[in-house]
Amino acid sequence: LSPHSLFLFRLFADAPITYLEVCGVVGQPVTLPCTYSGTLTTMCWGRGTCPLLGCLEAMVWTNGSHVTFQKDYRYTLNGSLSARDVSLTIENAVKADSGLYCCRIQRGGRLKDQKHIISLEIKRGEWSL
Repeated sequence: LSPHSLFLFRLFADAPITYLEVCGVVGQPVTLPCTYSGTLTTMCWGRGTCPLLGCLEAMVWTNGSHVTFQKDYRYTLNGSLSARDVSLTIENAVKADSGLYCCRIQRGGRLKDQKHIISLEIKRGEWSL
Protein backbone atom coordinates (compact mmCIF):
# COMPACT_ATOMS: atom_id res chain seq x y z
CA LEU A 1 0.00 0.00 0.00
CA SER A 2 1.18 3.47 -0.80
CA PRO A 3 1.10 6.10 1.97
CA HIS A 4 -1.81 7.80 0.15
CA SER A 5 -3.84 4.57 0.01
CA LEU A 6 -3.24 3.98 3.69
CA PHE A 7 -4.36 7.53 4.50
CA LEU A 8 -7.59 7.10 2.48
CA PHE A 9 -8.29 3.76 4.15
CA ARG A 10 -7.89 5.35 7.59
CA LEU A 11 -9.97 8.35 6.55
CA PHE A 12 -12.97 6.16 5.72
CA ALA A 13 -12.43 3.53 8.42
CA ASP A 14 -14.39 5.61 10.95
CA ALA A 15 -17.48 5.73 8.73
CA PRO A 16 -19.48 2.59 9.59
CA ILE A 17 -21.38 1.01 6.69
CA THR A 18 -23.80 -1.91 6.96
CA TYR A 19 -25.41 -3.89 4.13
CA LEU A 20 -28.74 -5.71 4.34
CA GLU A 21 -31.07 -7.49 1.91
CA VAL A 22 -34.85 -7.15 2.26
CA CYS A 23 -37.63 -8.82 0.25
CA GLY A 24 -41.16 -7.52 -0.21
CA VAL A 25 -44.34 -8.41 -2.09
CA VAL A 26 -46.07 -6.35 -4.79
CA GLY A 27 -49.01 -4.41 -3.36
CA GLN A 28 -47.91 -4.81 0.26
CA PRO A 29 -46.01 -2.47 2.57
CA VAL A 30 -42.32 -3.25 3.09
CA THR A 31 -40.09 -1.83 5.83
CA LEU A 32 -36.39 -1.11 5.40
CA PRO A 33 -34.84 -1.19 8.89
CA CYS A 34 -32.56 1.57 10.13
CA THR A 35 -31.75 2.48 13.73
CA TYR A 36 -28.97 4.31 15.50
CA SER A 37 -27.80 5.16 19.01
CA GLY A 38 -26.50 8.34 20.57
CA THR A 39 -27.89 11.84 20.30
CA LEU A 40 -30.81 12.73 18.04
CA THR A 41 -29.45 13.82 14.68
CA THR A 42 -30.31 14.62 11.08
CA MET A 43 -30.76 11.70 8.70
CA CYS A 44 -32.00 10.95 5.20
CA TRP A 45 -33.22 8.08 3.04
CA GLY A 46 -32.31 7.97 -0.65
CA ARG A 47 -32.27 5.65 -3.67
CA GLY A 48 -28.98 4.12 -4.73
CA THR A 49 -25.73 3.84 -2.81
CA CYS A 50 -24.72 6.37 -0.17
CA PRO A 51 -22.80 9.23 -1.81
CA LEU A 52 -20.11 11.29 -0.10
CA LEU A 53 -22.73 13.85 0.99
CA GLY A 54 -26.48 13.60 1.63
CA CYS A 55 -28.73 11.12 -0.16
CA LEU A 56 -29.28 10.53 -3.87
CA GLU A 57 -32.91 10.85 -4.97
CA ALA A 58 -33.87 11.77 -1.40
CA MET A 59 -37.19 10.36 -0.21
CA VAL A 60 -37.20 11.41 3.46
CA TRP A 61 -35.17 13.83 5.62
CA THR A 62 -35.45 14.40 9.37
CA ASN A 63 -33.86 16.94 11.68
CA GLY A 64 -33.71 14.40 14.51
CA SER A 65 -37.07 15.21 16.04
CA HIS A 66 -39.44 15.31 13.05
CA VAL A 67 -39.65 14.69 9.31
CA THR A 68 -38.66 17.80 7.33
CA PHE A 69 -39.07 16.37 3.80
CA GLN A 70 -41.19 13.55 2.39
CA LYS A 71 -41.04 13.01 -1.39
CA ASP A 72 -44.22 10.95 -1.66
CA TYR A 73 -47.03 9.68 0.57
CA ARG A 74 -45.81 6.09 0.01
CA TYR A 75 -42.60 6.76 1.97
CA THR A 76 -43.09 7.03 5.74
CA LEU A 77 -41.11 6.65 8.95
CA ASN A 78 -43.42 4.66 11.22
CA GLY A 79 -40.89 4.12 14.01
CA SER A 80 -40.24 6.44 16.93
CA LEU A 81 -37.74 9.15 16.00
CA SER A 82 -37.05 9.77 19.70
CA ALA A 83 -36.11 6.07 20.01
CA ARG A 84 -33.74 6.51 17.02
CA ASP A 85 -35.86 4.20 14.82
CA VAL A 86 -35.80 5.72 11.33
CA SER A 87 -36.90 2.61 9.44
CA LEU A 88 -38.52 3.46 6.10
CA THR A 89 -41.87 1.93 5.16
CA ILE A 90 -42.82 1.87 1.49
CA GLU A 91 -46.58 1.50 1.05
CA ASN A 92 -48.11 -0.46 -1.85
CA ALA A 93 -44.76 -1.76 -3.13
CA VAL A 94 -44.22 -2.14 -6.88
CA LYS A 95 -41.49 -3.98 -8.82
CA ALA A 96 -39.88 -0.63 -9.67
CA ASP A 97 -39.17 -0.14 -5.93
CA SER A 98 -36.55 -2.92 -6.18
CA GLY A 99 -32.96 -1.69 -5.91
CA LEU A 100 -30.54 -0.08 -3.48
CA TYR A 101 -31.51 2.34 -0.70
CA CYS A 102 -29.32 4.43 1.60
CA CYS A 103 -30.13 5.34 5.20
CA ARG A 104 -27.60 8.00 6.22
CA ILE A 105 -27.25 9.12 9.85
CA GLN A 106 -25.29 12.38 10.08
CA ARG A 107 -22.58 12.29 12.76
CA GLY A 108 -21.02 15.76 12.85
CA GLY A 109 -18.71 15.21 9.91
CA ARG A 110 -19.42 13.69 6.52
CA LEU A 111 -16.68 11.09 6.92
CA LYS A 112 -18.16 9.93 10.24
CA ASP A 113 -21.73 9.48 8.97
CA GLN A 114 -23.31 6.11 9.68
CA LYS A 115 -24.54 4.49 6.45
CA HIS A 116 -26.91 1.58 5.96
CA ILE A 117 -27.20 0.25 2.41
CA ILE A 118 -30.26 -1.90 1.83
CA SER A 119 -30.93 -3.99 -1.24
CA LEU A 120 -34.68 -4.35 -1.76
CA GLU A 121 -36.25 -6.99 -3.98
CA ILE A 122 -39.99 -6.79 -4.63
CA LYS A 123 -41.58 -10.03 -5.85
CA ARG A 124 -45.03 -10.88 -7.12
CA GLY A 125 -47.26 -12.37 -4.45
CA GLU A 126 -48.17 -16.02 -4.79
CA TRP A 127 -51.60 -17.37 -3.98
CA SER A 128 -52.03 -20.66 -2.16
CA LEU A 129 -55.10 -22.59 -1.06
